[in-house]
Amino acid sequence: MKRYRGELVTLVLLLLVAAAVAWWWDQGHLDDPSTATATASAGASVPSGGVAAKDAAHALLAKLPRAAQSHWDSYTRESFGDPLWTDDTDAPGGHNGCDTRDDVLRRDLTGVRLSTGNPCVVLSGVLRDPYTGKTLPYDRSRASEIEIDHVVAVAAAWRAGAWSWPLDRRRAFANDVDNLLAADKTANQDKRSQTPDHWNPARREAWCDYARRYVTAKSRYALSVTPPEAATLGEMLTTC
Repeated sequence: MKRYRGELVTLVLLLLVAAAVAWWWDQGHLDDPSTATATASAGASVPSGGVAAKDAAHALLAKLPRAAQSHWDSYTRESFGDPLWTDDTDAPGGHNGCDTRDDVLRRDLTGVRLSTGNPCVVLSGVLRDPYTGKTLPYDRSRASEIEIDHVVAVAAAWRAGAWSWPLDRRRAFANDVDNLLAADKTANQDKRSQTPDHWNPARREAWCDYARRYVTAKSRYALSVTPPEAATLGEMLTTC
């Protein structure tokens, strides 16, 4: 009888351990590293880079907390760093010795010509704007119609939870290259800080990449979405 009770106790303990591991997995602590979009708490380090693929983005979207936006009146752009661009962050693209803006231009432009004195600096190139389809030339020495867009705008991130973050986490968010796209100046300024239920790219062909980047950023930084925002993102992901 004592032996039987001992075996029963051992079995119960094993079941409890298995249940605890399953709960831990379900909470997102063991996300697939290939998506590089593990949910992180406000004080946690920033995960490695990578934009979630379609199926992973659908799964991440389902896990995002639903909540109304808040703290509208307390937002300032300086809350994410002044100046905004910095290489001194743990975000994807950080600590590579190059300015964040130039990181994005090197990635998104074609025919890129770099400075011989500083290979980080983009002197010229051409952008096929993802939002409008326009072909936009870039020359560092002249006024440009190209801006760097935060897919999840910093003001939108503030309203979705970034108001509670420490400054270093806001800096990381603002300089995360996975949440940045070189884009047409007019389209970017028209978007402002609107969420996808109020604004999305004019080119339907851009919806898939836009939604994947948006969901990746919201998940990576543990930001909430409103129900209409989530519904629109789900529709955009069906175009992938």
